[in-house]
Parts: sequence; C-alpha cells; structure tokens
Amino acid sequence: MGLGIARKLAAAGYRVIAVARTQNSQLTEAIEEAELKNPGSLHFVPFDLGEIENIATLVGKLRKDFGAIYGLVNNAGISFDGVLALMPTSQIEQLVRVNTLSPIVLTKYIVRSMMADGGGRIVNLASITAFTGYSGLSVYGATKASLIGFSRSLAREVGRVGVNVNSVAPGFVDTDMTHGLKAEQRQQIERRSALRRLADIDDVANAVEYLLSDKAKNITGTVLTVDAGNTA
Repeated sequence: MGLGIARKLAAAGYRVIAVARTQNSQLTEAIEEAELKNPGSLHFVPFDLGEIENIATLVGKLRKDFGAIYGLVNNAGISFDGVLALMPTSQIEQLVRVNTLSPIVLTKYIVRSMMADGGGRIVNLASITAFTGYSGLSVYGATKASLIGFSRSLAREVGRVGVNVNSVAPGFVDTDMTHGLKAEQRQQIERRSALRRLADIDDVANAVEYLLSDKAKNITGTVLTVDAGNTA
C-alpha cells in the first residue's frame, strides 16, 4: 500500500520521502523509475516507526535534509489475526504501538513544523474494520478506529492554522496483509460489495492524492471510504 501511494504521489509531482525499516527491491525499482521521470521525486529514509522514542530525532533530520514538510501520510501498520481471548498480550501491545501510538507521535512532531510553516495536509490510513466488525480483527479494528477519532479531533485543533486532517478507510485490498485470504473468502467479499469487486491499491493511492491536493482544500475531519461499496 505504501509503495503504491509513494509511486502515485511522485508521479503527481510531489517530492516523496518513503520511511520504512528496510529498502526492498520493489522500492528500489520505484526510486529508479521516479529518478528517470522526475529526478529527486522519491527518496528513502530507513527508520523503524515502532521506535517511538526516536521519532522526534527522525523528524528533525527530515526537516534538516529536505526542508518544510507539506504532507504526512500515516500508512505504516501491522495486523495479527486471531480471537482476542487467545491473542498474546505482546501482540496486542505491538499492534497498538505501531498502528496507533506511532502515527500519533509522528504526527505530533510533523504538525509542529506545519503550524510554523503556515499549513499542511495529514492523511491517516484507517480501515473499514474501524466501523464494521470482523471476527478475528478486534484489536486491529480498535487501532484503526482510534485513528479516525484522532483525525477528527486533530482537524479541529489545527484547522485554524491551515492544516487539513483526514482519514482514508480502505476495504479489502490486494496487499501483503490480505494475501492470506482463501479464494472462497475473496469471492464472498466481492459478492457483498456493491460493485461486485475489490478495490485496488491504485484506488487508495488516488484517494490520498486527492486529499493532499488543492481540490480538497476545504475537506477536513472526514473519512473517505474506498471499498467498492463493501460497507454500503
């Protein structure tokens, strides 16, 4: 998902900084492609977003190396499937740390620079599990629901200084996190979707691009659902 968003934004003319633990072959390829089409449009900065205590240092380095930050897309996330009664507490803590605490703390430091610079855009990647129940995803759903509540309240806090804050809630999308779905499960999801299909990564990337653009200058504190009508 993050790679698809980075590709889309780089192609749209943004200077994109991809933050992840490691640079895989797909990201390397995307950087090389972006360099040919628009030199300097896609960069990689290695960082483990689970290291909450080092996030302030990361943001300071990004500001020093790249200058003012216009937009933040909080996309990093993990998922553990399993019923709550049997889920190890360590997994619950990891989910909350990476999916909720990390984006909140990262946003804390990024939004400070946005306020100083006179505005910006924040897009938080939530999920339809935030408002539709799915067995085995209770903790994951809780972390995504928290992002929506966080986005709405933060939009009130920072709107007066020109910062827009929104969420995108994808449905089941073909990513590494959904590759475990069996063909029967996939078909069932498609059948209950209004458009009888699944959304894809490009659909989510388009939504993020829109919320970062001037076309969405008066949109804040809302959730854009991209699920082919699964929750309609």
